[in-house]
Amino acid sequence: MNKLMKILLLSGVALSATACSSDYVMSTKTGDMIVTQGKPQVDKDTGLISYTDQQGNERQINDDQVVQMIKKN
Repeated sequence: MNKLMKILLLSGVALSATACSSDYVMSTKTGDMIVTQGKPQVDKDTGLISYTDQQGNERQINDDQVVQMIKKN
């Protein structure tokens, strides 16, 4: 019984940790829809938005190319 409780507790922690990271969708001026893993980071000094794409690659895009950024449900 104790082993079962540990497994359930670890499963709950793992699920809650993944639920905290929300994906976002960015639409660009060219009509592309970019889905990100987690919230993109905006660097106001360089004018770049850094994000991780769905394949896990780190990418950047100029913030003047992004029309809208919304949290994916």
